[in-house]
Amino acid sequence: MSDEHEEVERRLASADLELSGAEVHGLLCGLLCGTAADAAERWFAELFPQAEAGDLLREECQHTLRRLYERTLASIADPGMGFELLLPSDRKPIRLRASGVRDWCEGFLYGLGLAGAADENAFAQSTRESLIDIGEIARMNIDDLSDGDEEEEEALMQVTEFLRVAVLLTYDDLAGKRAVQ
Repeated sequence: MSDEHEEVERRLASADLELSGAEVHGLLCGLLCGTAADAAERWFAELFPQAEAGDLLREECQHTLRRLYERTLASIADPGMGFELLLPSDRKPIRLRASGVRDWCEGFLYGLGLAGAADENAFAQSTRESLIDIGEIARMNIDDLSDGDEEEEEALMQVTEFLRVAVLLTYDDLAGKRAVQ
């Protein structure tokens, strides 16, 4: 999804949205986990609170985000576990990639809260623990990271895989809540 990340970043910038592609995707994933029925509407309302008809750059951004929504919904609900986070490419410096992971986590937690899924009693113990870990990742310090450090590269890869699994776990854990909405 790294090429898609760059496209989303360009579209967000052209529409004057000051969020990263990773944060926007995290927000979407949090909404999908909590409220699949109206996640797209809530997502767009959060990103575009003021309607501006005729703004072609904003419309192009919205079109790109609709495609992202459709792919993300299909992959997060896929039993084959084809879900991926929208993050900067592995070719980018580690600080930029770690910043993307941090932004993604912030967006995800915000999206869960926006979806009304902030009640920790609604989650299984393993999901609660995962959400606590996601909160810790959202606060990670990236200043000391350096390119070429294999241990840091491996750690970031493991964090990314943990997040992917945690999202799927959260999505499955809240399936019953989404069904009654």
